[in-house]
Amino acid sequence: MKENYKSGFATLIGRPNVGKSTLMNYLIGQKVAITSNKPQTTRNRIQTVLTRPEGQIVFVDTPGIHKAKNKLGEYMVNIARHSLDDVDAALWLVEPSTFIGAGERHIMEQLKKITTPVVLVINKIDMVKKEEVLTCIDAYRKEYDFAEIVPVSARSGENTEELIRVILQYLPYGPQFYDEDTITDQPERQIVAELIREKALHCLEDEIPHGIAVAIDRMKMQKKVMHIDATVICERDSHKGIIIGKQGAMLKKIGSTARFEIEKMLGCRANLKLWVKVQKNWRDSDFLMKNFGYTKDEM
Repeated sequence: MKENYKSGFATLIGRPNVGKSTLMNYLIGQKVAITSNKPQTTRNRIQTVLTRPEGQIVFVDTPGIHKAKNKLGEYMVNIARHSLDDVDAALWLVEPSTFIGAGERHIMEQLKKITTPVVLVINKIDMVKKEEVLTCIDAYRKEYDFAEIVPVSARSGENTEELIRVILQYLPYGPQFYDEDTITDQPERQIVAELIREKALHCLEDEIPHGIAVAIDRMKMQKKVMHIDATVICERDSHKGIIIGKQGAMLKKIGSTARFEIEKMLGCRANLKLWVKVQKNWRDSDFLMKNFGYTKDEM
């Protein structure tokens, strides 16, 4: 083991849509978590790994903490809450505003129950004036005793090196958990399913995406081409028509944009075939949730 080497776990928490996945993808230099301008995009607990000469940080990206409306919502919130106890540092992402709303106060109540050091990360500083960032720091400092406060931009990467330095400060000394070239613990099939879901989120109307899941039916390499059969699951017959689109145009658009990302991630050509299936109220069924990769074992 290297002298003075640090290794440990840091979790990213925050309300939906504050940029947790964007920040994690930027820090590790590769896209692993899907991003979207729609809230509650991340559903599973995703682990990614950043290895530096001075230490290794294992990031645990969690679903946003919000008020649950169904079993899938409860599952997502449970994962987010449980992750707070098992890590060396908690990174709470907020937007640069002095208004601390009900959602932030709800998270603050959860944080008061833990002993883990909390770093307040003020994201999206590229969108506001410097004075606004300073007044935001002031507002939050009065509400909670943070270990550190670090303003960053996940989009441009501004001040992210400082954030890495701060996180390493709170990690214990110890050996690496993963090899240098490990970036994530997510199985390839799961990342592929998530990339397809991301493209569906980007292409579709607001009311449909929460009711979407993607199941990979087949993934096989033949003659240097990865053949993937996947099913997009939705909750209503009317949604199925929208996802397929006029003469299959929407499904084709989702498939071609997803294929581009999948090929980039796998480093080979991909042949992607998509189907659409209706499973009414799957988000309230333990059996169907397990089928689509959302299991209570992770909690």
